[in-house]
Amino acid sequence: MAITTFSELKTSVANWLNRDDLTSVIPDFISLAEADIERKVRHWQMEQRSTASLDARYTQLPPGFLEAVRFHLDVDERPIELLTPLALQQRRQGNNDTTGKPQFYAVIAGQLEVWPTPDTGYTGELYYYQRVTPLSDAAPSNWILQYYPDTYLYGTLVHSAPYLVDDARAATWAALYQSAIDGINGNNDRAKFGGSGLRMQINTYS
Repeated sequence: MAITTFSELKTSVANWLNRDDLTSVIPDFISLAEADIERKVRHWQMEQRSTASLDARYTQLPPGFLEAVRFHLDVDERPIELLTPLALQQRRQGNNDTTGKPQFYAVIAGQLEVWPTPDTGYTGELYYYQRVTPLSDAAPSNWILQYYPDTYLYGTLVHSAPYLVDDARAATWAALYQSAIDGINGNNDRAKFGGSGLRMQINTYS
């Protein structure tokens, strides 16, 4: 059967498991699979851009923020360097918390912290990975289920394994799940770098 919605995924998983007693916990298996997929997959479908207004040390991260890719100020479009929160704190302490044009940033407690603290108002653009919308009755599909339903199916089956004692199918599902994950990430690499082969420079002499 086709797997295009949350409901169809639950039905398909139930058919594969062939266990009537697990029907009620299948949504939990799907949620666990989604958490694992989000840790392992980085794809251009997750990439977003957001304008940030910087006039203080901290600014809120956009909704659904998962991981920073790049951040630059509009004034010169030079990337601001990402540091760990500890490294940024050490830099701030070592420079007496000076003000100026932000040069470094860190992600901490749901906020974006910059150093130096802005000496005036700046705007910038944050490129980041956004969380994948989890499946539910209200949100019955997302781009992963639409284009890579096998990832959801095998990921959900893998996370049902603790309920299946010595089930020989578990190893097969795990291998198929890993292959599906690799396929998504490989698709991303081909989309971004597939046409970026080496260019040959031809010199002419007279």
